[in-house]
Order: sequence, then C-alpha cells, then structure tokens
Amino acid sequence: MACILTVAAGFPGTSQTMKKTIGHRGIDHTGETTYKKTTSSALKGAIQLGITHTVGSLSQKAERDVLMQDFLVVESIFFPRGGSNLTPAHHYNDFRFKTYAPVAFRYFRELFGIRPDDYLYSLCNESLIELSNPGASGSVFYVSSDDEFIIKTVQHKEAEFLQKLLPGYFMNINQNKRTLLPKFYGLYCVQIGGKNIRILVMNNLFPRARHMHLKYDLKGSTCKRQASPKEREKALPTYKDLDFIQNMPDGLQLEPENYNALSKTIQRDCLLLQSFKIMDYSLLLGIHNMEHAGRERVDESVNDWAVNPEQRRGPGQKTLYCTAMESIQGEARGRVVLDSEDYTGGIPAHNVRGDQLLLYIGIIDILQSYRLIKKLEHSWKALIHDGDTVSVHRPGFYAERFQKFMCNTVFRKAPSKPSPSKKRGPGAQGSLPRAAAAAGGPKPDVEGKQDRQSGRPDLLARTPRLDELKNDSAETTLSNCPLGSAGLASCSPPHRSVGVEVHKPANPEEWHSASDSVEVAVPEHPSAREDAISLKDIIPETNICF
Repeated sequence: MACILTVAAGFPGTSQTMKKTIGHRGIDHTGETTYKKTTSSALKGAIQLGITHTVGSLSQKAERDVLMQDFLVVESIFFPRGGSNLTPAHHYNDFRFKTYAPVAFRYFRELFGIRPDDYLYSLCNESLIELSNPGASGSVFYVSSDDEFIIKTVQHKEAEFLQKLLPGYFMNINQNKRTLLPKFYGLYCVQIGGKNIRILVMNNLFPRARHMHLKYDLKGSTCKRQASPKEREKALPTYKDLDFIQNMPDGLQLEPENYNALSKTIQRDCLLLQSFKIMDYSLLLGIHNMEHAGRERVDESVNDWAVNPEQRRGPGQKTLYCTAMESIQGEARGRVVLDSEDYTGGIPAHNVRGDQLLLYIGIIDILQSYRLIKKLEHSWKALIHDGDTVSVHRPGFYAERFQKFMCNTVFRKAPSKPSPSKKRGPGAQGSLPRAAAAAGGPKPDVEGKQDRQSGRPDLLARTPRLDELKNDSAETTLSNCPLGSAGLASCSPPHRSVGVEVHKPANPEEWHSASDSVEVAVPEHPSAREDAISLKDIIPETNICF
C-alpha cells in the first residue's frame, strides 16, 4: 500500500503535525503510532475503559441461551472526560464505546474457558503492548500483558462482514472447537474525534516467550508472492510463498500423527471458508528453531518470561483450544507426546538438516468475502498474469489451491521409523539355531524334519515310542552327542528342560562343555504349550553313571 502524507486535526489525544501514514496507521512527530489521527495511548486507554464497563455490566445479566436476535444487538455507552454516574473520569477526549453482540461473544469466551474476571485481568489490569511489526495492512495491533489476546483494528467492511458471519461462526464453533481459524472474543467500536475505530479481540498465535526465527504469510499463490527488499531489512521479515519454496524446498517434516491431524484440520477449515464464500486468507507460520535458540544468548527479560510464565497470568487462567497443537490434535489427542516444558503449544517438526523446530500456525484474514470489488480485481490481474496463480480467486478454487499447497509443499509427512520387529525381518527365526550352535549346542536338522516339527524345533508333533528313539539313528545317535552315553540330554532340543539327571563327571572340562550345551534356551511360543512334549514324559527319570 502506498504511503501518503496527511495533516492531523488538533484535538486532545491526536497528533499535531504532518505524519507519514500507511492506510489509517501513521506516526506523529513524537514517534508515537496513530490510527485515524488518534494516538495509540489514547486508543489503548479508551479500549480498556470500554471493555471494563461492558464486561462488568454484562456479568450482572443472567446467563441464557444465545438467540438469533443476539447477533444483531449493539450496546453503546458515552464516556465524558469528567465522568458520569456510570463511567469514571479520564484524561482522554470524550468518546463513545460500542459493543457488538455482547451476549453472543460472552458465549464464545465461555466456550473457550475464558472467565469474565480473567478476560478483564488480561486486557485491563496492565497497559496493552503495541506490536512493533504490524505488517502492511494499515492496522494497529496490541497484545495483552499476559500474552493471551491480540487486539486488531479492522475496517468498516470487515466488521460488517463479521457481524453477518456470526451465526455461522456460532454453529461451527459448537461443532468443532479445534480449528486453525481465528477465535473471536469481542468486537467493539471507539468513536473518538469524529472517527469510528473498530477493534477485534482474538487469540494470540505467536507467544512472545518464543523467539520466532522465521515468519511466513502463505496463501498458496505464486504471483508476486515474495517479500519486498524493504521487508527483508526488518529484524523479523514476513516472507511469502515464493520465499518458502526457495528457502525450504523439502518443506517441514512432521510426525505422521501430527501431519494427519493438521491436514484434516486444514481440509475442514477450507471447506467452511468456501461455504461462506471467503477467500484471500493466509496461513501465518512462525518457526522457532530450537537448535539456534540453544546457541543464542537469550535476553534476560525474555528468559525471565520463559522460566516462569505463570507469574504473568491471572489465577487459573488458561484459554482452551488456542495453541497450535490444541488446534490440530483432534483424534491425535492423547497419542501425541509433547515436550512437558513446551507450555506454548508449538507443533514439533524438523527441517531437512535435522534441526528440531516448533511451529506456530493459524489461518488469518478471513474477513475478505468474494464481493464485486474482489471479482474485478481477479479479472484485472488475470489479464496480466496467469489467473490460477494470482492471490484473489473464486472461493472454491482458492480453498483447493490453499489446501494442496499447505499439505504437499509446506508440510510433509516424515518417514515412519520401522519397529524392532520389522527390522528383524523373516530371517529373524533363522538366527535362533545359529545362537544355539554358537553356544555349543547341537545344530538342529530342519531339512529332514518338516513332517515332524513343521518348522518348530520346540514342538514334537506326536509322542514317539521308545523303540523309535533307539532306531532313529539317522536323526539322533548317542555317538553324535558330546556327552557320549549322557548325550541324550544334550541331543534334546536346546531350549527345553529334560527330565534326565546328569551326575558331575570326573573330568571338569567335560562338565563345562556339557553345562554350556544344556543351558542354551529359546523361549517357546505360549500357544504351543499344550502340544509340546518333554522327554521326561517319554523316558522315566534315570540315573546315568559315567
């Protein structure tokens, strides 16, 4: 968006001189941010005063079910500078504060586990923090002191579209709390200095406790989707689709459970946005590289935040379903093991170099409908560029392209690690005879005994007679056994315990060789216990003397 010069009118809370603006956002001569000629400090104060009053008055009303007319309600309260019976005195200019659909948004906050006192504590207990890199949209962003909420200024058309969207949003949130779509907690309007400043309270995607090493705004479009040279000069530039393809051609590797859950969530969200005829939305992706973070010197203030974040939160405060991991888990919940120290809820991943990453993602800018102006924009760009590559497109095509780009290019399924049983393979059983032979035991003859043993050296298919054992010289003879006449014990299958009592020979070396062969054992299969026959059942206990 082109930068223009404007002159601000002189009234309290506004800038007094020429200033450089991007859209409605500008900088005055003192270096303070302004929005629609209202200074950031005055806007923050009006927001906190208005939210304190509206949440407090709403808590006095009995809770009830949300009705259709609740989505159309707009409450208004006037804040004179000197105060009134309902409002406190303040040092800003007079302003009026409007609250849209207060009952409906109260329901949304309760659905995500946000209590009224927690909401007030986060937004009004301490001063709001202005984000230093708000982007090129011309909006002003604030984050609450406990890192839970983002406040964004929105245009009139966006606020109007959200009001129409609320009934459908209400239905979707009831059906599916796990979504990458923004979580809306409140829509307000500050009328100050003759201007309407509409603000939207949402969940915060990027926790300040985690330093983002890379940030991407991805649409699935490739037409002029590259960060400008001016953007690249920033401390944390916002890269785009072509930058991602160039920097990470192999994508981001996720575990199969996480990849499947993420793909399912993106597919479900795209289908919903398509049904509302919404397009031109983006996936905001923040990447925290744990390998780089371990080598960096962490600033003391950030380190203090990371060590004990609960000191900055209200008692018991915890917003539900708002971290990246909570948003995608769904069926994978309970099966995905997270790092217990990662309270920020990043999605574990790694790059092609093997660096461990934490991903923070969310779908943003969903308040752009395919109106007439967007249709004209698409038609004009399609005349110059390939129509399928431009950002603005009809909702159905946009959703399909967005989903394919995210699930095929950005996120990849990491190869699953083979289990130990698969590593052994079909040759694992063949290692058992070799183990027995290495321990000094006899080598089983598996070639001529398939009819008796069926490949199971620990089983006898039938009960042989004693005379068969004596005559079966082709299979087992006493002369082949290392213990001579006592070889009946060592010639038995090496893993079974036989009922033959063996006395210690006079020669100690023979005793060691015999004990080595007898002690070799292979675990038997539980299902074969009924058919397995010990030689003790065949030959009575006998004392064999040397």
